[in-house]
Amino acid sequence: MQRRVLIVDDEPEACALIQKAVNSAGMEALALTNSAQAPGALSKNKFDLAFLDFHMASPDGLELAREMRRSRLNRTTPVVLVSDDQRPSALSIGFEAGASFFLYKPIERERVLKLVRATQGMAERERRRMRRVPVTQKVMLRCGQDEVEAETVDMSLSGMLVKSRRIFPVGSSVRLRLRLAEGAEPITRLGSVVRVVAGDQMGIDMLRLKPSEEDALQDFLLPLILGPG
Repeated sequence: MQRRVLIVDDEPEACALIQKAVNSAGMEALALTNSAQAPGALSKNKFDLAFLDFHMASPDGLELAREMRRSRLNRTTPVVLVSDDQRPSALSIGFEAGASFFLYKPIERERVLKLVRATQGMAERERRRMRRVPVTQKVMLRCGQDEVEAETVDMSLSGMLVKSRRIFPVGSSVRLRLRLAEGAEPITRLGSVVRVVAGDQMGIDMLRLKPSEEDALQDFLLPLILGPG
């Protein structure tokens, strides 16, 4: 699948230069010179990389970066802030807003391509985290005082779709207990119900796992994600 890039810069020349560079790297680019169009694009599309101009009319690059870090689709998308402000304070503000890298003006094609290459591994890891595979495992879910046994329909490294006789409302916090193999220590973690499907299925995002649990889940799922060979 072709990687998608969002470019938001109110300077047409800068926007076109970045677009031309990412296109030459085989990536599809959505280039916007009006930042007001960006929130709509971010709410509907998953991007592998975003170039955001630091200083624009609202929403500027900082506001858009913060919005991405709060979103479901683009929460972990690498963000490059494009700026001519090289003050250390600007760096601090940018990274605090969620920037992954800075690209300073005047923009150079080779620098853009270097950043594209640097983010390729990050994007592939994110795709693996989000990739769902069909797998059936028993999982116990507790919401408040209510507990129910459910069964996974599919799983990813960041969440699961489960089928259950009892459905908790979207937004509910749940504690899940998942045993990946007979005799193995169960993964016991908090999660959040993010969608309800067909009246008897719930999509659950898992909050960050302990390193040992992350390793166990990865060891279990990666062979299924990567497939034969």
